[in-house]
Amino acid sequence: MSVRKTTLEVDEELVARAGAILGTRGLKATVQRALEEVIAREARRRLAERLQAMEGVDLENPEAMAAAWR
Repeated sequence: MSVRKTTLEVDEELVARAGAILGTRGLKATVQRALEEVIAREARRRLAERLQAMEGVDLENPEAMAAAWR
């Protein structure tokens, strides 16, 4: 893992709100978790697209959707 130190201007209210949602404390933890969440969301979206393209997969089935969002 490569780490880079940088300077950012951030809206402190947005960081606080995101931290409350994500359960994080501090700017570094909140930004790290937010980036992880964006990456995970994209992976879930791609999986849902693949499932939808599969014949016979019922996206209205709660079990199928639970597996897609893991």
